[in-house]
Amino acid sequence: MTLSTTLTKAAAGTSGTSGSGRPGSPAARAARRRAALNWVAVHSLAIAATLFFLLPFVFAFLTSVMTDNQALTTDYWPASWEWGNYAKVWDTPGFLTWWRNTLLYAGLGTVLTVVSSLPVAYALAKFRFRGRNLALMAVIAMMMLPPQVTVIPMYLFWSKQMHLTGSLWPLIIPMAFGDAFSIFLLRQFLLTIPKEYIEAARIDGCGDLRTLVKVVLPMARPAIAAVALFQFFYAWNDYFGPQIYASENPGAWTLSYGLESFKGAHHTNWNLTMAATLLVMAPVIILFFFAQKAFIEGVTLTGVKG
Repeated sequence: MTLSTTLTKAAAGTSGTSGSGRPGSPAARAARRRAALNWVAVHSLAIAATLFFLLPFVFAFLTSVMTDNQALTTDYWPASWEWGNYAKVWDTPGFLTWWRNTLLYAGLGTVLTVVSSLPVAYALAKFRFRGRNLALMAVIAMMMLPPQVTVIPMYLFWSKQMHLTGSLWPLIIPMAFGDAFSIFLLRQFLLTIPKEYIEAARIDGCGDLRTLVKVVLPMARPAIAAVALFQFFYAWNDYFGPQIYASENPGAWTLSYGLESFKGAHHTNWNLTMAATLLVMAPVIILFFFAQKAFIEGVTLTGVKG
C-alpha cells in the first residue's frame, strides 16, 4: 500500500465518523499525519535500505556538478551547477574510443555467448544421450574453476600462438564457444518447459534445430534475457581481462580500464572523476531499469526443477 493510498483512506475514515473531518479540517490533517507516521514506521527498514544504496549515487552526482574548489569539501550542495563537467569528460581524448571498444566487447560478446550457450543447454535439458550427466558435471566444474588458474596458459596461447594480444579479441572469441554459467542457467530454465510442446513440434515434422528456434526460443525469452544481462554487465565492468590483454594498446582500452587511467590523470579533479564514473555507470543502470522484469523472471524460474 502506498503512502497516498494510506492518507486517502485515513482522511475518508475520519470524514465518515465526524463532521469535522473535512479535507481541510484539523481532524483530517491530524489523521493524515498519523497515517504518514504509520507508513514510515511500517516501511522504515525499506526506507533505510533505499537510502543506504541511493546516497552514494546522490553524492557522486552532486560532486560531479561542482567546481574543482568545492568538490570533497564540507559543502555538499553545489554552489553553481557545472554541467560542463560532463562535456569535458566526453571530450577527453580516447573517451569515445573506450566507449566503442566497450560496446564491441559487451555487445558482441553477449550475442556470441547466448547463441553458443543455448543449443548446449537445450541438449543437456531435453536430449537423452550417453554421457549427459558427465557433460553436466563438466559444465559445473568449469563454473567453479577460478580464472586465475587458466590465465597464464591462455595468455601464452593468445600471445605466442595467435598473436592477438593488444586487442580485445582474446576476450571476445572464447565467448563463441559457450559460457558455463550461461549454459547452466539456461539448462535449468529449459527443464521447466513441458516436453509435450517439443514432442508436438516433432510430430509436426520439425527437426531439432527448427524446434529450438520455433518452440523453445520464444518460451525461453526470460532466461535468455537474464543470461544476456549477466553477460553484458560482466563484459561492461570487466577490468581484469582488458588489463591482461589490451593494456599495451591504448586504442583497445575499455571504459573500465580507461577510467582508471582517467582517474590517475585527474586525481585532484574529483568533480570530473565523478562525472566520468556516472557516464560509465549510466548505460547499465538504464538497461537494467528497462529490463528488470524479464531479468527477475528469468532468474526466478531457473530454479524450479533440478
